[in-house]
Amino acid sequence: MTAYALLKKQLLALAEEEGNFIPLLANASALLYEGLDDLNWAGFYLMDKGSLLLGPFQGKVACIRIPLGKGVCGTAALRDETIVVANVHDFPGHIACDGASNSEIVVPVHHGWKVAGVLDIDSPSLSRFADGDRAGLEEFVRALESVISFG
Repeated sequence: MTAYALLKKQLLALAEEEGNFIPLLANASALLYEGLDDLNWAGFYLMDKGSLLLGPFQGKVACIRIPLGKGVCGTAALRDETIVVANVHDFPGHIACDGASNSEIVVPVHHGWKVAGVLDIDSPSLSRFADGDRAGLEEFVRALESVISFG
């Protein structure tokens, strides 16, 4: 079983205990942070009043609010698409919440048809995330969307 398949299975098991979004996102962050190698941040930003607000995460202190269209997270949310960045320092408008981060992947999270937030994962290594990570994390997020109860 691949790391992502196991993480998805663990997530779905946790969701059987509690469907509320706060503990489920907190545990999803912990699963990813501990289950994947070479990360320094894994967590969620949630839509709030037209911008992204810091949600449950694992890692160092983070930016509290990110405007839509700004940085990797805000751009992924605005475009409603996964963004993989090999070197965040080359990304136009990158927001450096943690100077140790060098690569990033951001996956939109939906409630119904609307973007409800994003999953943001950072690594201190350049080019940490590949196509397999994109596919695995998008599948992980789809599983999360199927069981989460926002609000």
